[in-house]
Amino acid sequence: MDKNYADIEKGEDLVRVNATEFKGRQYIEVRTYYMAEDGEWKPTKKGITLSPDLMEKVHEALGRALGEIAATGD
Repeated sequence: MDKNYADIEKGEDLVRVNATEFKGRQYIEVRTYYMAEDGEWKPTKKGITLSPDLMEKVHEALGRALGEIAATGD
């Protein structure tokens, strides 16, 4: 079950959010992609792949960090 949830522009690259499956387990991947010479988007080593449980904890921590930054006006 591979599914793309978002392609977010980052300069000439993309940050892609995917749900993937490997050896029967589900993962969430956030990875930078670049446009190859053949016109296809290719993944870089820059990214993270985590289980849904761990990604949920990262998501909560990011929410707290974003909330704190927004509260300080930075």
